[in-house]
Amino acid sequence: MAFEENNFYVARKYELAKSDFTVECNVSAGVNVAKILSVSVDSCVESYELLNGVINYSGVIDTKIIVMSDDGQLNTVCSTCPFSSKFEGEELQTGQTAHIHLKIMDYNVESVSGDSIRLSVILQQSGFVSQNKEIKTIRCDDDNVCAKEDEISVIKFIGSASENIDVTSEINLRDKIKKLILTESKTVVKNVEAGVNFVTISGDVATRVLFLNENDKFENGYVYDSFKEEIELENVTRESFVQGHAYVKQDAVTTEIVEDEKGGKIVIKVPIKLIVEAFQEEKVSVIQDLYSVKNEINVTTESFEMTNICTMEMVEGKIEGNLSLDEDKPRVDKILFYGGNHVAITNSYIKDGEVFVEGIAKTTVVYLNDEDNSLYSAQIDVPFTLSEKTDWSGEGILTVDAIVCDVDVAVKKGRDLFYDAKVKACVNYCYNVNCGIISEATNGEEYPERDYAMEVVFAGAGEQLWEIAKKTRVKQEQITLQNPELTFPLVDDSSLILYYQKAN
Repeated sequence: MAFEENNFYVARKYELAKSDFTVECNVSAGVNVAKILSVSVDSCVESYELLNGVINYSGVIDTKIIVMSDDGQLNTVCSTCPFSSKFEGEELQTGQTAHIHLKIMDYNVESVSGDSIRLSVILQQSGFVSQNKEIKTIRCDDDNVCAKEDEISVIKFIGSASENIDVTSEINLRDKIKKLILTESKTVVKNVEAGVNFVTISGDVATRVLFLNENDKFENGYVYDSFKEEIELENVTRESFVQGHAYVKQDAVTTEIVEDEKGGKIVIKVPIKLIVEAFQEEKVSVIQDLYSVKNEINVTTESFEMTNICTMEMVEGKIEGNLSLDEDKPRVDKILFYGGNHVAITNSYIKDGEVFVEGIAKTTVVYLNDEDNSLYSAQIDVPFTLSEKTDWSGEGILTVDAIVCDVDVAVKKGRDLFYDAKVKACVNYCYNVNCGIISEATNGEEYPERDYAMEVVFAGAGEQLWEIAKKTRVKQEQITLQNPELTFPLVDDSSLILYYQKAN
């Protein structure tokens, strides 16, 4: 008698170790810098290579720095700073699919010398890898082996796909534009749905434009657009579980100014990278228990983990905060503009039926002081907590992408700044489930031949047919044929009679 493999696959998502590291960016402004007024920073992954035990990846940090030159002119310096990093871990294997998250946690101007700016950026790397893991189990067609089979539900990883799209937005203006100062584009996923061999992902794009009009007045405005894209992914069905992410490729954002007699408009083309993953629930027949009527069987039982995928949640809210300027800072007589709108997610968790997202919203306010008729800047950091009711429970992997929009800053009493904004967060969640299964079985010693033709077996109330058959080492059919008056599970304590055919 031999047991054969009957292996199957389940989805596993492994969380990559979260860590912070610092990248120094050296930016050439092209002019002698007298003062830095605002800094906008973003980052993205360009490519990665997954090998056994390590993920090597390369990325870029995109910076937009508003500076004042020696001659008093405002200039926006756009720069791309490449960097590389890696993840290490025993669970990393060739053939897995990696998804790397980069977050800007903080940034500081370390030095300014002539036209050179040295910027220090603190990045946080995290993410996960997805794969199908093979689970060992068995099957047996031996007539002497009694097997208790069951159908279990498992989740399989179908695959991942990505696509690049462009979202074009327009801002119509009544005034002519003298100079474009800053463009900030952010995106967030709102919904992900499975189709037949495709995944539909949709989201919002928020773009803020800052410019100087023909009357030398700073103007800014938000324009909102949305996207909805079908990404082909083979073997996806309408019942599949899907997740998605979207990232703006900041270094490729383009802005065009179109003017006519009535005024003009600003046309912004925002390139976005979309990534989707899909998982599928399947039924698998496995042996939960077994025994032989002829010999002992040595059984090895093992547990395995598989990853369950939940539907994404959108968490939205309002952020408000105050900042009082230090005494050595000049008072605010007039806010000219603000830039570097940014949000850093610091923590996310599930508690008492709610999902919580914590973070810090940042912006830099550029203001005028009438006393010396000079421009100054102050950074506002506003901590916040968002929450939303959820059906999620337990510990798992939370992945949060967030943007801030409708940012507004007002001045009170010359030294107090009031910050007001909206925040949108896309939260993806998955968790692991433990299951037990028979992974291996081998034959043991044969049972001695019975030297009797009949046996009376005593069974207690509540005992199942399978339990009694396994205990007496006979097939279930023999018990039911020879004891037709009994029903299982037993209602009362009962005695069963078993007859055996003796060989001469």
